Amino acid sequence: MTLQIRRFGGPTATFSLGGLTFMTDPTFDAPGDYRMGTRTLTKTAAAAGTPADAGRVDVVLLSHDQHPDNLDNAGREYCATVPLVLSTPTAADRLGPPARALAAWSHIDLRRPRGAGDLRVTAVPAQHGPDDTEHFTGPVTGFVVQGDHLPTVYVSGDNASLRVVEEIAARFPAIDVALLFGGAARTPLLGDANLTLDAAGMVAAARMLGASTVVPVHVDSWAHFTEGIADVRAAFTAAGLADLLLAPAPHRDSPLLS
Repeated sequence: MTLQIRRFGGPTATFSLGGLTFMTDPTFDAPGDYRMGTRTLTKTAAAAGTPADAGRVDVVLLSHDQHPDNLDNAGREYCATVPLVLSTPTAADRLGPPARALAAWSHIDLRRPRGAGDLRVTAVPAQHGPDDTEHFTGPVTGFVVQGDHLPTVYVSGDNASLRVVEEIAARFPAIDVALLFGGAARTPLLGDANLTLDAAGMVAAARMLGASTVVPVHVDSWAHFTEGIADVRAAFTAAGLADLLLAPAPHRDSPLLS
């Protein structure tokens, strides 16, 4: 069975696995500014497609709802139309149905079509910045999706901690495909501290996970990202891991592996 992925820009991608289609962090607004207290986040590019272009989506894997670069206005509207949204307990409380809370290390089993068994989705930790900043950034989650005779997929969410990646790798030693959120996002309130992995951190995470394929997301379309896809490609090339990278072109489904 082939796993396919499509990037829509920012943190938004779809992948189909075991007969179900998943979407990460929907962001479909036009470019513009978002006020967050004294700060402004600026979206610099439109999504590479509309929600309709994604086709049927069975599950949204939402890392968190409190930042517009991970769930914008159009994304919120979209979440109300899908059968299931999985996210943090606080996000599920705020969003309401069809959102369902998954605490770290808890899981849900989803029935695959045509009696083909289940897919298990496990929520895994994510740390959106340096140590001791969750009170500022809020809770975030990642996900691991796995099923019998299928590739195991890790979706990092907005995570900046390699210690967290190491913990996930210890519990899931057979990650095949890693969707790593990068961009080295920053805010003036935390200086030069990264809120998400930088390119070097993505290389280190790929090694820890032993992933055979890495899909970089969350590396474009927002002004507070300090790195882009060119930095990711350069880091993986310098590490001799360029063959792990898969960055599908927008508007195109790309097979990862069979």
